[in-house]
Amino acid sequence: MLRNALLYLSSQPQVFKFVRQNSMAKSFASRFVAGETLDTALAAVKDLNSKGITATLDLLGESVRNEAEARESARQYLEMMSEIRARKLDANASVKLTAMGLDISEDLCVSNMQNILDRARDYQTFVRLDMEGSDYTSKTLDLFYERLYPSYRGNVGIVLQSYLYRTTSDVEQANKAGARVRLCKGAYKEPATVAYPDKKDVDESYVRCLKLLLTNGHYPGIATHDEAIVDQAKRFARENDIGADNFEFQMLYGVRRDLQEKLVKEGYRMRVYVPYGTQWYPYLMRRLAERPANVAFITGNVIKEMVGRSKA
Repeated sequence: MLRNALLYLSSQPQVFKFVRQNSMAKSFASRFVAGETLDTALAAVKDLNSKGITATLDLLGESVRNEAEARESARQYLEMMSEIRARKLDANASVKLTAMGLDISEDLCVSNMQNILDRARDYQTFVRLDMEGSDYTSKTLDLFYERLYPSYRGNVGIVLQSYLYRTTSDVEQANKAGARVRLCKGAYKEPATVAYPDKKDVDESYVRCLKLLLTNGHYPGIATHDEAIVDQAKRFARENDIGADNFEFQMLYGVRRDLQEKLVKEGYRMRVYVPYGTQWYPYLMRRLAERPANVAFITGNVIKEMVGRSKA
């Protein structure tokens, strides 16, 4: 019931209009979304960089409705990358293929991605293909390996989600190909036919995959806010003489900022995923709808951070 309610509210423009004018709602959103414009997002990146934290920028807005919208999304990514370079910021980009037109035409999507990756290659920077729901997993990986990675090996990577049964084999494929992987748990609501329904199994899969990535991977991104898993990754790396410069931890903007800064002080690399754009309201509502437990997760982490800071 909660999921259906959140999804309904996410699609109501009158609610969005009200929320955008509500100071409390905007204040809550501003913790997890770096504003509505590229300038506000770049200001957030500058602040993160000043703390020794790198970033990856994501322009909010997923599936587009027509070719013009897809090409406009690609243009905004090109502008983003140019501004990152002009302002000498330490950041790269994350892109959802549905925002590039995957649901309209694979050729359109590839054309947009090639334009973005051409610029990434010219600028010697990096673009990550975000992973979406399980309906897109095979499509995304096929397009990545068959049409993008061969020409842009040093400039493009992928995301894999530990809650899917298939992910261990996907990690092994990525390691063999030399592809860079961001490993996350996964936030979409998936059926038990494709994903582990229990958190314990998701966590075990995550740890299994991170060990494969740390041992045989290529500068993996360990994307988690789970402090127990962070500690396991640190211990495994230490016990296997894997240097801290061979991987990085990744977290979401506004979540566990205390842990982000702690890891940097300990000498680990940290990258923060920074979403921005006018679609912040449906973005937040959909994320909560995909897994209503995220409400408690986010609230719990905010409280944990506040307690930690009060003791510092």
